[in-house]
Amino acid sequence: MTFPDWYTPLAGAANVLIDRVIVVYGDQAEQASNTFLKVLVWNEQCLRNLPPWIMIGACAALATALSKQLALGGMVAAGLWVIGALGQWDAAMQSLALMFCAILCCLVGGLPLGIACANLPRVRVVVVPILDLMQTIPIFVYLLPIAMLLGLGKVPALLATVVYAIAPVIRLTDLGIRQVDAAALEAARSFGANSWQLLVKVQLPLAGPTILQGINQTTLLALSMVVIASMIGARGVGETVLVGLQRNDLGMGLVGGIVICILAILLDRTLQAAGLRWQAASIRQTRASPPLSPPLRIF
Repeated sequence: MTFPDWYTPLAGAANVLIDRVIVVYGDQAEQASNTFLKVLVWNEQCLRNLPPWIMIGACAALATALSKQLALGGMVAAGLWVIGALGQWDAAMQSLALMFCAILCCLVGGLPLGIACANLPRVRVVVVPILDLMQTIPIFVYLLPIAMLLGLGKVPALLATVVYAIAPVIRLTDLGIRQVDAAALEAARSFGANSWQLLVKVQLPLAGPTILQGINQTTLLALSMVVIASMIGARGVGETVLVGLQRNDLGMGLVGGIVICILAILLDRTLQAAGLRWQAASIRQTRASPPLSPPLRIF
């Protein structure tokens, strides 16, 4: 059986397209890359120059405040202390700086897009296939044009992490808002709420636990990118795993894997506890709220 040659025109068109993008938008991309790089470097320097005991105490206090569980704060402090004891504190701060910037970009772009998908069906029809493509296509496929356009370093790693991790926050924001009880929306409209008040005071609070679950998944996906990010110059804990693989050094790779596992567990437990607390608060507020209209009186 003879197959038609589709490889040559497809590959040729892709190469022509990326070459034209580099020629036309190369300078603008480099300027934007330098801006992002300054933010990344500043964030990384802040985390690396901060004394470890302050960082450990702040993270433990934040985890305790979000979850109202002192045991979780102690677990966070113990986990960070173990990372320092393994000699990976500086590398962990580099990875966290990149991950925090990526998560911020995902939230800035993902939350409004998820809200638009929930309220505008036409937007959802366009966005959902794109998200399916982003979640199924191998990461190295879109990592290649990013590296060709911006070179190697932290900014390409940041963009690749955002593309890989942004889908859950969009999907779960969309799902959470669409699952809000129609009776609650109708009651708010009957009291004269406009679209903005309906979103801020009804949809987002009721969809909060689902949205927080999307943020949790986005955080874990961003953390899972640290090894691939190290392959294009992002450094951090992923570099420890990568160097251990290149040298056939099982101990070095094991240490890097343990550090990534500790960070994932700490972030997941903190966000899960915050989500459960938020959900419980929403249930208590719903039960304590007065009825929407006074009961009928029969004389």
